[in-house]
Amino acid sequence: MYFTDRGIEELVSRRGDEQVSVEWLGDRLQVFVDAHPEFEVAIDRLATWLARDDEDEE
Repeated sequence: MYFTDRGIEELVSRRGDEQVSVEWLGDRLQVFVDAHPEFEVAIDRLATWLARDDEDEE
């Protein structure tokens, strides 16, 4: 496990049973970037990766 995986594991353990919309996720990511602009590039890359994830399944 990488050090950064701890946050992911916490997310899954605390909220893993919830269902969320992509719109909700986008809103939460925007709130995060507004509060932490130094992570804008990383969040943008994550959002782009998530948006295009199904393109590799062809």
